[in-house]
Amino acid sequence: MTRNPIPAALAAALLATLALAGCKKDEPAPPPPVATPAPAPTPAPTPAPAPMVSVTSVDLGNAIDGNNRVAAPATTFATTDTIHASVATVSSDPSTPQAGELTARWTYEGDQLVDETSRDFSFTGTGTTAFEISKPDGWPTGNYRVEILHDGQVVQTRDFEVR
Repeated sequence: MTRNPIPAALAAALLATLALAGCKKDEPAPPPPVATPAPAPTPAPTPAPAPMVSVTSVDLGNAIDGNNRVAAPATTFATTDTIHASVATVSSDPSTPQAGELTARWTYEGDQLVDETSRDFSFTGTGTTAFEISKPDGWPTGNYRVEILHDGQVVQTRDFEVR
């Protein structure tokens, strides 16, 4: 009887492969990569605060001079007077030019709007802005108020009377 040596050799190779595979130890999984935190973003430079403009005074009168200042301050007016408001402003940085908007809101007896006028201003250091109201047929007697707004925010008020 003749034996064919190939199937026996093939079976032996198969058994050897299985034996080696069964003896092979499981290799541990590689450790997870260490997370490196992203570098903190560089903070943006903090801009220097913008110089602030402050309303330092509001004077009322029936005449102003060439510098937009009230000639003679008053809180009582005649029915035929033109009423002026002189608004003095100053910058926290007197060397830097400033600009913005001032508004004068005039009311009668607390809630009746008489007039509202806005003016742009531009100055270095200090400035004075003038507002005025007039009524050719005469003001009704009573109590009035002017509110001065800087860029939309009320910053000063003055009460006055017309007799």
